Amino acid sequence: MNKYEIQVSEDKNSLAQAASDLIAQIIESTLKIKSKAKIALCGGSTPKVAYSLLGKKNLDWTNVDLFLGDERWVDNESQDSNCFLLNNSLLSSGNAAQQASFFSVSTVELASPEESARNYEKILKNSLDGYPPRFDLILLGLGDDGHTASLFPGSDALFERDSLITVGEGKGHKRITFTSKLLSSAHNVVFLISGSAKQTALKRLLDQSESWERTPAKLVSPNSEIIVLADKDAYPSFS
Repeated sequence: MNKYEIQVSEDKNSLAQAASDLIAQIIESTLKIKSKAKIALCGGSTPKVAYSLLGKKNLDWTNVDLFLGDERWVDNESQDSNCFLLNNSLLSSGNAAQQASFFSVSTVELASPEESARNYEKILKNSLDGYPPRFDLILLGLGDDGHTASLFPGSDALFERDSLITVGEGKGHKRITFTSKLLSSAHNVVFLISGSAKQTALKRLLDQSESWERTPAKLVSPNSEIIVLADKDAYPSFS
């Protein structure tokens, strides 16, 4: 049974600040006990401002390895790409975070989404210890349909239990995504959720009786408490 720590911010801007501060705190605390911090980030519009704030923080970025929890099957220069998002926020020119190592997903330069998934799984196995590899932090979003990473309701990706990376499909794109097995192995899992459109999905995520088939974000089940950062518009009323 998942346990959640919910932190509610007044608005989108204060949520972005809270997210950037928490990610920085986890990086700093990790580097006190390990030589490298391994972080997996999400795409979407909600984290962009947080990434821009985070990228300016004075951290030991040379010892931070960045990965993507999912990626659309598009060119990395496409505005639909999560790689494009990171390169134009966290890793923008002049940001201290440019010193980090970023392991992007190879997409259309490979023959198929399946080959891309296999390639990224090899990168993860070579870059992280243990099996399944344990990220120090995985940051996740939550779709209004209850998806997270690219684990969409009704997708075959929900049932993948052996691989670390698989191919998902949602909202018109083939996608490369972490599986629930990999997502659940992280030391720290943080959901970043903003906007009134997410109220129903967030309520379902926090409902212990909710099924993972309807709300795939429920599949994320680490040993540690899951932190939920939400703004007031997203946080549902249970009255």
